[in-house]
Amino acid sequence: MSANVNHSLPLEYQTEQNRLNILGFWIFIGAEIVLFATLFAVYGVLGHRYAGGPTPSDIFKLNDVLIETLLLLTSSFTCGLAVFFMRQRNMKQLLVWFVITLLLGAGFLFMEIREFIHYVHEGATMQTSAFLSSFFVLLGTHGAHVTFGIIWAIMLIIQLLQRGLTPVTARKMFIISLYWHFLDVVWIFIFTFVYLKGMVG
Repeated sequence: MSANVNHSLPLEYQTEQNRLNILGFWIFIGAEIVLFATLFAVYGVLGHRYAGGPTPSDIFKLNDVLIETLLLLTSSFTCGLAVFFMRQRNMKQLLVWFVITLLLGAGFLFMEIREFIHYVHEGATMQTSAFLSSFFVLLGTHGAHVTFGIIWAIMLIIQLLQRGLTPVTARKMFIISLYWHFLDVVWIFIFTFVYLKGMVG
């Protein structure tokens, strides 16, 4: 078993199985890119069909969206710190920064749910217009991914506490960091092409 471990590589890449799993996850990310690209394309087509309902500038609260963006981008930074300390084999700092990442992600999710509730109270639902249907599907899909990421992170924290830092748990940590950074990139596109473009358009 030890003969198959390359100690010159970062912990998450030290075994052949880990390298294959990470490659497989990159392929999964490629499929996710196709999914979100499709949702963005649908929004691009339907985003101006208001059917007499509210427009983006009528309902978007840019201050809240800026807070959501700050929370998620900061969580990407703290997730990067968690991976850095993982590679330093500093379990304590890994857990500290990973838990902070989890809390920031939960804060983002709370803000997004509150945002959706605000829209519903304003009478802006999926049935109101094609714009709102495509908007809720795009943001709801992203929010569902964030929710899954938070649950995944909790499960990984439990594994880290039980098993410690091994090539297997390091690989899982690295993969979830890729997933989290991907969601942050998707959010940057949402912030730019949905919120900012909607406010000025």
